Amino acid sequence: MSLSQMQVFNQYIMPATIETLAQMVEKFNGASNGAIRLTTAGFDGDFLQESFFAAIHSAQRRVDRYAAQAAATATDLSQLKHSSVKVAGGFGPIRYEPSQLTWLNKPTAEGIEVASRNFAEALLADQLNTAIAALVAAIKAQAAATVVDVSATSGISQVALNNSHALFGDHSQALVAQVMNGAAYHKLIGLALTNTNQLYQAQNVRVVDILGKAVIVTDAPALFEAGTPAKLNVLSLAEGAATVFDGGDVISNIETSNGQTRIETTMQVDYTFGLSLKGYTWDEANGGKSPTDAELATGSNWDKVATSIKHTAGVLAQGDAAQ
Repeated sequence: MSLSQMQVFNQYIMPATIETLAQMVEKFNGASNGAIRLTTAGFDGDFLQESFFAAIHSAQRRVDRYAAQAAATATDLSQLKHSSVKVAGGFGPIRYEPSQLTWLNKPTAEGIEVASRNFAEALLADQLNTAIAALVAAIKAQAAATVVDVSATSGISQVALNNSHALFGDHSQALVAQVMNGAAYHKLIGLALTNTNQLYQAQNVRVVDILGKAVIVTDAPALFEAGTPAKLNVLSLAEGAATVFDGGDVISNIETSNGQTRIETTMQVDYTFGLSLKGYTWDEANGGKSPTDAELATGSNWDKVATSIKHTAGVLAQGDAAQ
């Protein structure tokens, strides 16, 4: 394979990957009711910082028209900061033999479509798994205000999910989607929740509809918690609970080397995306820049900035995985 042929691979597979990812993002966002938004918006720097005004509803007070005048306590109008964080990832290296890929001179060939779709699905899975891990960590850190844990006595059930929704009080209708793994999904199906109208599927991610709410079914690691007992985690999320910013900064490098009986080529890819959680800010001091998976899944690295829990990402139900 000549150098010009190698450039054909590098020139066409990466744009095809970005285009395929954009198409998948559009379908996922619509099917999940926007609870987890995967965007192609850009993200500059290590953090994306935004400011907003803190709620001042507590300034309301009762007045006695017949009482003597007295000083009223002032409520300051203040601003809070919300930070999103940039996450870095890589793909490969992937090793192959150029002599087997001479047909890639045709960018519309089946090989281009297959390779780009697999890479795009790997990106989607990373973004989704990372968002879910961060959501579980941030929500669990608020303890009784956002978590219903029935694992000591029972497994995941409709009652447990309903009780977790009740933590949002009169804002429970703001919870537009639930996220669970396959085990939790089939437990609920076994409890006669049989509306399984499928909306969207990509690799191991499936979005279905249960009782009028979208349910994202994916075996994300954060949805299972090892221990005694082992727990299943089910997230119930508000619109915009998590937003993933993907600027499309996919950087690929292809190198060809000698020394084997046949010439070998390796391909390696770097990429980044930003992550934002509704009602929570990334703790820049504790969490730092370019965080690891462990840091992203640490609740103390996500500080609640919304005044009310009802204005945060959502709630969590936990049940015994064995029941």
